[in-house]
Amino acid sequence: MLDIKMIRQNPDDIKARLATRGVEAETIDTLLAKDKERRELLVQSESLKQKRNEVSEAIAQAKRNKEDATEAITAMREVGGQIKQLDAQLAEVEEIVHDMAARLPNLPNATIPVGPDEDYNVELRKVGTPRKFDFEPKAHWDIGEDLGILDFERGAKVSGARFVYYKGWGARLERAVYNFMLDEHAKEGYTEVLPPYIVNAKTMYGTGQFPKFKEDVYQVNGEDMTLIPTAEVPLTNYYRDEVIPTDQLPVYFTALTPSFRSEAGSAGRDTRGLIRMHQFNKVEMVKFAKPEESYNELEKMTQNAGDIMGKLGLPYHVITLSTGDMGFSAAMTHDLEVWMPAQDTYREISSCSNCEDFQARRAHIQYRDENGKLQFVHTLNGSGLAVGRTVAAILENYQNEDGSVTIPEALRPYMGGLEKITKDDPEA
Repeated sequence: MLDIKMIRQNPDDIKARLATRGVEAETIDTLLAKDKERRELLVQSESLKQKRNEVSEAIAQAKRNKEDATEAITAMREVGGQIKQLDAQLAEVEEIVHDMAARLPNLPNATIPVGPDEDYNVELRKVGTPRKFDFEPKAHWDIGEDLGILDFERGAKVSGARFVYYKGWGARLERAVYNFMLDEHAKEGYTEVLPPYIVNAKTMYGTGQFPKFKEDVYQVNGEDMTLIPTAEVPLTNYYRDEVIPTDQLPVYFTALTPSFRSEAGSAGRDTRGLIRMHQFNKVEMVKFAKPEESYNELEKMTQNAGDIMGKLGLPYHVITLSTGDMGFSAAMTHDLEVWMPAQDTYREISSCSNCEDFQARRAHIQYRDENGKLQFVHTLNGSGLAVGRTVAAILENYQNEDGSVTIPEALRPYMGGLEKITKDDPEA
């Protein structure tokens, strides 16, 4: 959440920066008008409460002097009624101000590309060279189904579209991929966490999913509970309403969890394969850092994600997202996109973001600076990586003309030494 005082003090700058994220200037004007009304009501209420205290003291004094206090008591009742009415108005306006502020996205970092969509993203670097095939590469869903390791048809039968069964070596490959990722992140100082998969609304609010994006998640009917869309949610909220000891910063967390997403608005997009599922595994990285260190930590996190792909031998590139393509809570985002031969393009496999103090304000996560003053930490999150998309990339990049798939060397210890998945041996 943005600091309302900052908006109040720099309205033109805030309007200009949020305009690059699709927020109209009138929205800020309305928010500031409501905030002014809130502050005026607060002043009136506090003034009347002070008057009530003075009248109460006058009544007490009159009673001590055995004087008639009827007039003062009547006046106090009138003041009490006015206070009650003002406080009701104040609560209503405060709720409006809070809801409006909660729906504003984070301010973009001044260095990121400005533009309305992904066409304005900027490539930072390419890593690895896409393989040249001497045969027509197949899509990962065809490879998986032909090998008997992915079953989309039965996934749809049991649960619906965008669900899948992993079987035999397919299930083993998925498990190998996320165990490899967790082990690699542990080497980089991340503490592995196994968090809850269902969280309350306050938790979803803390990371910015609520109130604006309720249609994108699965909620438990009749309960204040939501299936997590990413491990970022429970990991970031780990320190909600707490002060992190300064000597512990930066804090690194990593976790493997399922992610549950309704994929609202994605009808017709990636209807086949593992790219856009309602349920998928993801290894997440989350950091808590001092403000002056957070952008260095973002670069390190991006490199951590890239190192996974490098060790798996997967070609990828890194891009910085434009203001219009960036997520709600982010101030800067680097996406890593892996090469997918069958589509002849790069597809997102990791998104690493610095949210600065946006989430920390919502979740009230603080630390003490060198002067002992409480400050909000900066929070960062990134995929390390999306597991299903990594499996899809391995199937496509390591496919052979005979339909088999070679296992990347880094994963073979996790696959019992298996070097290749073949049609003759689809079972783990």
